[in-house]
Amino acid sequence: MTVIITGASRGIGAALADKYKAQGREVLGTGRSVAAQIQLDVTRPASHFEMAQGLAGKPIDLLVCNAGVYLDKGDDLDTGFGADLWAQSFATNVTGVFLSIQALLPNLRLAENPKIAIISSQMASDTLAPGGSYIYRASKAAVLNLGRNLATDLKDEGIAVGIYHPGWVQTDMGGDTAAITTDESADGLIARFDALNLETTGCFETWDGRVHPF
Repeated sequence: MTVIITGASRGIGAALADKYKAQGREVLGTGRSVAAQIQLDVTRPASHFEMAQGLAGKPIDLLVCNAGVYLDKGDDLDTGFGADLWAQSFATNVTGVFLSIQALLPNLRLAENPKIAIISSQMASDTLAPGGSYIYRASKAAVLNLGRNLATDLKDEGIAVGIYHPGWVQTDMGGDTAAITTDESADGLIARFDALNLETTGCFETWDGRVHPF
């Protein structure tokens, strides 16, 4: 089994990579640093093209779209949420996910039971709308919508797509007071990825297996 994880240099992505490696899986992690296994800036189409060229002909069983940013954390409604933050956030959290999937579709099509896992957030939910963090919430809602529609289009090709809330995790993004560790999140997410199939494609689930409200 070959797994590609975007944004694998730290946080949840790094924890997922470590756990899959411990299972004996082949893991390819991407990051912006030259030290990454696969150097990938998800905001740059040319970077995706280079990645795809380097992986041509290689079956990919699971693509985990994990790379993301939260640039408007703590912004004030009257003075914050600048246009540049909207552009940067959507370039990473939405367009970057799409470009990663598009670039690696030929590889997924070579696998026996290919899967795509998109890390979204509970902040994508329209049902849960406590206000604030408008850019992050909007980008995660958009990638949830993207995943749901990809699940429809890719089902006939045998590619399952799941969208997941990883929990409130103790990372640079989540902060030290978050509810769970990266190991707890990664263990739960791996269980969700294992369970994903064509019957459940398009699901929006929490790290611990609950159906999340849209």
